[in-house]
Amino acid sequence: MSDKSALRAEAARLQAIFTAAGAMPVEADLLLPAETLLDLYGEDIRARAYVTHDPDRGELMLRPDFTVPVVQMHMAGGAEPARYCYMGEVFRTQPAGSGRPSEYLQVGYEVFDRTDPTRADAEVFALFHRALAPLGLRAVTGDIGIVAAAIDSLTTTDARKAALRRHIWRPRRFRALLDRFTGKQAMPPARAALMAAMADHGSDALIAQAGPEIGMRAMSEVATRLDALAIDAATPPIPTAQAEVLGAILSLKAMLPDAHEQLRDICVDLPGLQSAVDRLAARMEALAAAGIDLRLLPFEANYGRTTMEYYDGFVFGFLSASHHDLPPVASGGRYDALTRVLGNGRAIPAVGGVIRPELVLRLAAGGVS
Repeated sequence: MSDKSALRAEAARLQAIFTAAGAMPVEADLLLPAETLLDLYGEDIRARAYVTHDPDRGELMLRPDFTVPVVQMHMAGGAEPARYCYMGEVFRTQPAGSGRPSEYLQVGYEVFDRTDPTRADAEVFALFHRALAPLGLRAVTGDIGIVAAAIDSLTTTDARKAALRRHIWRPRRFRALLDRFTGKQAMPPARAALMAAMADHGSDALIAQAGPEIGMRAMSEVATRLDALAIDAATPPIPTAQAEVLGAILSLKAMLPDAHEQLRDICVDLPGLQSAVDRLAARMEALAAAGIDLRLLPFEANYGRTTMEYYDGFVFGFLSASHHDLPPVASGGRYDALTRVLGNGRAIPAVGGVIRPELVLRLAAGGVS
């Protein structure tokens, strides 16, 4: 059997596990409208996707993953509850010299069910855990919802909270913003000079002195942005104690029961975290009921912050314990907000994940190079 045939056979085997769990096999277009992906992820997606142009359809991207088209399909008229599975190629550019493939197979499983989201989380994780058990992988879990709840609990403006939430998936930018909002990092000199000029002359005078309009932004948009910068400059810093608590959350690594206890203690300082921690407790109960030994399941609050930006709750991954250079063999998580965006305001709790069958084969054969 050729390598490609063996890979297809392994993908089919994994998909059969998902169909046996009640999932309906679905297909997804290979070329997706770039506008949709750019709206969801911003321009950052261009650095990770292959972009082309069609005279009739406009700018398109080779499919970087399956979740977006599957959500679009479901929100256009899928029954509820629903379970889907799929297999096929995805395409992502890789750093030069990394040796990682830019085209590879994914096999995935997605659950759309509003009945009991925490039980759905446990269902997906437990199904992946059983499917991958022979490989002896290291599982890891996290919760983007806890990070978001911690941000929402900070004593600061909605604009600053929104900026931090927007950059959850860009840890360096997030850190820089937090340092600036707490006063640890001085305002950039150019912005400080602009704020001083604003204080002396006002935004209207500055805009008038700048000369004629160029580019795509109207003067009214520039004025709005200048006013927002002035409000931000006058905003008191985030209390140091709160920033330290947020840092403690982001650095939290422990087995799940211990992590839960630490987060419960943190709720004393950030009461707004309580509902997210309660959801974590409910998920733990569901995972235990699904046969997962919580004492052996790691929790890392920082996990998932460099993956797809649509995850907004539970996240998980299965990693090779002996080959740390490999990407995750499987990964997934909850993406409720994505269904609202693609459903034009309608939403349904949703969770899923993907497996890379070529990594499964390589690890099963012991031939990882």
